[in-house]
Amino acid sequence: MYPLEQLWEAADRILSRAEGDQVEVVIQGGRTELTRIANCTIHQNTSEEQAVVSVRLVVGKKIGCVQVNSLEGEAVDQAARKAREVALLQPENPEFVSLPEGEEAMTVDAFDEEVAECSPGRRAEMARTMIEAAERRGMKAFGSVSTEAGTLLVANSLGVRAHHSFTQAGVTSLMSDESSSGWGEAHSSRLDGVDAELVGETAAAKCLQGREPVEVEAGDYVVVLEEPAVCDVLGFLGFVGLGAMALQDGTSFMCEKMGQKVADERVTLWDDGLDRRGIPMPFDYEGVPKQKVTFVEAGVARAVVYDSYTANRAGKKSTGHAYLAPNPHGPFPSHVFLATGEATEEEMVASIERGLLVTRFHYTNIVHPKLTVITGMTRDGTFLIENGKIGRGVKNLRFTQSILEALERVLMVGREGKLCEYGWAPALKIDSFHFSGKTEF
Repeated sequence: MYPLEQLWEAADRILSRAEGDQVEVVIQGGRTELTRIANCTIHQNTSEEQAVVSVRLVVGKKIGCVQVNSLEGEAVDQAARKAREVALLQPENPEFVSLPEGEEAMTVDAFDEEVAECSPGRRAEMARTMIEAAERRGMKAFGSVSTEAGTLLVANSLGVRAHHSFTQAGVTSLMSDESSSGWGEAHSSRLDGVDAELVGETAAAKCLQGREPVEVEAGDYVVVLEEPAVCDVLGFLGFVGLGAMALQDGTSFMCEKMGQKVADERVTLWDDGLDRRGIPMPFDYEGVPKQKVTFVEAGVARAVVYDSYTANRAGKKSTGHAYLAPNPHGPFPSHVFLATGEATEEEMVASIERGLLVTRFHYTNIVHPKLTVITGMTRDGTFLIENGKIGRGVKNLRFTQSILEALERVLMVGREGKLCEYGWAPALKIDSFHFSGKTEF
């Protein structure tokens, strides 16, 4: 970890030497470590420590952005000079108003010493539990154990001064044999929030149950989407429709739907950077405090997120959702939560005469942003549900589905949620989900 004093010294040096009407400095410093498994062997162990300094400089309505990966004096001085040179080469942006002014953000404890001090040996022990789970069943184990400890610092010439130290740990497990595969994952800001043994056992159980999968026809199925699949879908919904840039450009479904019913009343969806169930971050890449924003409340569309640029365009206040400049996509949510319901996964399955259980999706892509249509494939644990019970594994299918239409057809919501790569969510039972074809993968 870089000392905080060193990060502030670099930021203040740039602010004092950069020649512009407004100047912003963002420094991301920290260490990322990874232990990777393939074929029941630890085949890669990496550790990377770096600091990335990003400078955004404004001259009139011209904006220049420069990055360097050094905190040395000459490097940061050069970044300050280059940012001005780049700005002067840019066309004016008539809609730019200003960088944000300083505003105090809430603090949130998101730093775990166990994550920061996690050694290669301890990660290897965590990996070993997954390897053993595979070997006991004659499977091959793939996956990873990752840890990160870092600091985000944001300062500008208008009084923004914010910093936040954080940790995150992640475990993924993919178990496979000749005919099937299974998936498990866990993510947390704390090391004791990721149970590698449980993740490995979950993946192994799915692989075991999915052996000798059957083929089913494409079509519409009642589905139970487990948490990784739900989070994948919600991540794409956030990207295509829940940011102010998409709203202002006319590409968001929210353009005609604000205040209207867009999902089943069981669906309440929001973003909250302070919620400890996620990886908390109290401010954005402009140093603006993050606000809790409710997108869908009991099925009704309510709001989108803003950064300073889109907020100024709309005469609103930033909600603290800016990403690192330059960012042509504008703001979008990064701490998505879906409200839980009352059902267990067992109850969801028991209520289905014939349908599919989907663990996760893979290679998901956007087909039609405004209609929220996405496509992708099932992977690592897709099962046939018959007469209220999980049965044989199913050969993977391609899906093509409107996210909003799926959320309109929610019948049951899980009582417990889980943090996955793209958010925090419970499992969902959906009345109809369209699978458009078969896949060989």
